[in-house]
Amino acid sequence: MPSSFEDLDVWEKSCELSIRLYELLRNCRDYGIKDQMLRSSISIPSNIAEGAERKSTPDFKRFINIALG
Repeated sequence: MPSSFEDLDVWEKSCELSIRLYELLRNCRDYGIKDQMLRSSISIPSNIAEGAERKSTPDFKRFINIALG
């Protein structure tokens, strides 16, 4: 288990992905796809953080698998 989820490269890159998507989709008028893409991009770092905060290796692995999905 990491000492902090913020130390994980995958967490940092997933946050960068979310920010980049917000920038790219700023003017998108297809609100359904925009909403779905933004919510799913936010769920990746959120699941990594939640799994790390559980303080259990099995839980952490489960949340990493959820983020992967």
